[in-house]
Amino acid sequence: MTSTFPSYVTIDYDAGRGESAADYPTLDDKMAKAAEVTQQALEQYKRPAVMWTGGKDSTVVLYVVREVAKEMGVDVPPVVFIDHFEHFDETVEFVERWTDNWDLDLVVARNEDFERLGASPGDEIPLADLSETNRRELERLAFEGDTLTLDADSFEGNHLLKTVALNDVVTEYEFDGIFSGVRWDEQESRANETFFSARHDSEKYPPHDRVHSILQFEEADIWAAFWNYIVPDAAEGYPVGYVPESADDMPEGLTAEDIPVSPKYFEGFRSLGTETGSAKSDDRPAWVQDLGASKERAGRAQDKEDLMGRLRDLGYM
Repeated sequence: MTSTFPSYVTIDYDAGRGESAADYPTLDDKMAKAAEVTQQALEQYKRPAVMWTGGKDSTVVLYVVREVAKEMGVDVPPVVFIDHFEHFDETVEFVERWTDNWDLDLVVARNEDFERLGASPGDEIPLADLSETNRRELERLAFEGDTLTLDADSFEGNHLLKTVALNDVVTEYEFDGIFSGVRWDEQESRANETFFSARHDSEKYPPHDRVHSILQFEEADIWAAFWNYIVPDAAEGYPVGYVPESADDMPEGLTAEDIPVSPKYFEGFRSLGTETGSAKSDDRPAWVQDLGASKERAGRAQDKEDLMGRLRDLGYM
């Protein structure tokens, strides 16, 4: 890992501290702040990247980055997709299709140790078969046992399949600023985040910053950004502000595949994780559900196990 953070970055790491979504009362306020943070980041970091899961939050981040980069006359940074081997097929297809449509520079991050072993989710893997790096990471977690069950929703699996994979590409590409789609309202461990968050402890991860440009959004605001900005810009003829009530309720001449919204959201999922660790909360599309009636990530296995705080301390999103 790179041992020091570059001295050319001069960022206010306290920006946003003590604030909440209420400080940005309208969608225009939230979009303007996202653009402001994004411009700062594109001016400050020499090798930025965007983490993109294909999910709604990171797609809003990516949209704002693309728009601001175009206004500034600079290239859109590389986009990092973490392959944890347990994605919905629809998620992978969605990412591949819109990577082509938007002409993105896609970097796939994966823990190549498990790819080398040909491992599948649920496999019991002898620790002796793992690389020295992965064994060392398990020691950091105080893992005990001679085998590891491959599960991206477990504490150990999440760290190896997601965080370690991300750290590897941050090191390889020397990324100094990573755009991430976290929000204040999304999860308790994220409630105190700032717009620019230092990840400089070289004992844990390659030193870099996280850029949190959509902290000020709530779940309903994310979907409002889709129907008022992202979808109309991506699909010619889509009416600004039109909210479909199903995959069949599309404007004339358009289908659900024509818009950058994952089909899983049409099916009723509100948060996309692993195929086995995610559950839909309703049969209606995510944006027409009662978003205040339940927690957005209630169907995510890693949150049920109350792992997020520990994972984020290790470098997870």
